[in-house]
Amino acid sequence: MTQLKKYKAHALKNKIMFSSDDHVYMSQALQLAKKGLYSTSPNPRVGCVIVRDNKVVGSGWHTYAGQPHAEINALNQAKGMAQGATVYLTMEPCAHYGRTPPCVKTLVLAKVTKVIIAMLDPNPLVAGKGVSFLEQSKINVLVGLMEEKAKDLNIGFVCRMTNNRPWVRMKIAASLDGRTALNNGVSQWITGEAARHDSHRFRARSCGILTGINTVLADDPKLSVRYIETIRQPLRIIVDNRLEIPVTARIFRGENELIFTINDDKKKIANLKKIGAHPIILPDIEGRVELARVFHILANYEINELLVEAGSKLNGALIKAGLIDELIIYFAPNLIGSSGLGMLKLPELSNLSEKNSLKIQDLRMVGEDIRIMARVV
Repeated sequence: MTQLKKYKAHALKNKIMFSSDDHVYMSQALQLAKKGLYSTSPNPRVGCVIVRDNKVVGSGWHTYAGQPHAEINALNQAKGMAQGATVYLTMEPCAHYGRTPPCVKTLVLAKVTKVIIAMLDPNPLVAGKGVSFLEQSKINVLVGLMEEKAKDLNIGFVCRMTNNRPWVRMKIAASLDGRTALNNGVSQWITGEAARHDSHRFRARSCGILTGINTVLADDPKLSVRYIETIRQPLRIIVDNRLEIPVTARIFRGENELIFTINDDKKKIANLKKIGAHPIILPDIEGRVELARVFHILANYEINELLVEAGSKLNGALIKAGLIDELIIYFAPNLIGSSGLGMLKLPELSNLSEKNSLKIQDLRMVGEDIRIMARVV
């Protein structure tokens, strides 16, 4: 049995050993972890609570990459009170040197007695090694408390570490009859202001936003985060097979925007590099870039969560290739009719068994619009 499988077995066994107090303190740790929702990438969102004699003596969360991890911030607050305490961590502490030193050694030096962990770190550099180090140092370790909540909070990090690609969300705004724009391309604004503000929360938590050349040429979007306070803007990524994008496009901010193309036109590439863009030339697959390869490359750029805001052609291609994990669809209370542009350009089905199945995760009103969140089965 591998070390990772061993601690997954521990997690299943330990789930029946947690008290109501344990759940309360881990809930607090998860709330702390959420404070890093818009800032920690490419690192995971992690919170920590330290409890001694039924009293919280230290708490903290990871703010952003390169800064101290959650347990270090909590230990700094607890100081000498951490000795003999129980530590509640939403993710296994690191056991390797990365941007910061390993946290397990600091926990041992603080002389804590017990560490309760929500989830193991899926990073192969850790993956059970943190738990093993603590146990070898005679610290009692329990794993698996509120594990699913911790995983959901770090769904992109887990996906990148286990599948070598980001967790991909597709956002669509449409009329109630599924139209994203008029036939002439006009789409502003189908949904209301509340829905537009809400969609920026998903932009803010994403490491990157991907769109297609048709959307750039039609709408000239900035694809920036507004309405939400954030310390960073997501990386802009464009799929542009023939390299048609103008250097004057508003999507360019001189921040190393990525352009995936099959066109190796040296003049066009040089002009794009002059404005800070980064063209990536991929093999020609029937006149298009290979989308699965795009996502593997984005994993190398440490993209955890990717938001797709594109037109029906690219949307359909991504669905057809099985590369979408989750859909966020805002339906406005209006009708456009069959002349309007659709959400997804997909090949005609000959049998209903070929349909793409979804599992609804959340359904709610956002202002006057309906928001549906669904995961691809």
